[in-house]
Amino acid sequence: MHEDARGAASARIASSLMNSREFLASKTLACYLHDWDEVDTRAIIERAWCAKKRVFAPIIDRHGGMCFHALHPDTRLERNRFGLWEPVASSAIAPQKLDVVVTPAVAFDDDLNRIGMGGGYFDRCFAFLRNRKQWLRPKLIGIAFECQRVEKITPNRWDIRLYRVISEIGPLEKQQ
Repeated sequence: MHEDARGAASARIASSLMNSREFLASKTLACYLHDWDEVDTRAIIERAWCAKKRVFAPIIDRHGGMCFHALHPDTRLERNRFGLWEPVASSAIAPQKLDVVVTPAVAFDDDLNRIGMGGGYFDRCFAFLRNRKQWLRPKLIGIAFECQRVEKITPNRWDIRLYRVISEIGPLEKQQ
């Protein structure tokens, strides 16, 4: 996508997410720190801070696990070994205590399956959601551009399906 189109689409996606019932009701929000070709998450994070929500960002640890650390306006950030931004020296939260997790996607389909960057970090971190009878928390909300929608993703047995996906044309949600 051209930079201007990506910016306009990011703004529509962020607006849709920030007006969702899940975002409005949340007290704890995890959100990835975007890279240049991903949906821009700055407005989401700033709105959460203004609404006095506790905000967390993912960190990939040395052992290949993912955890979430507090993110404040003055939190120092560093790039990890993959070149992704992460907070430095902040407090952590258990993934089960998050209300909403804004999740990146390289691709998604109408069944709310997602392909990430290939490391399986989100799937391992949220494996506890796999056997739930109903979806409580956290709600994994994928954000992606419409051009990332594909016809069909065949999920692996360890893949965790999203609760909802929001693109610039609006939210996509199915019964869980």
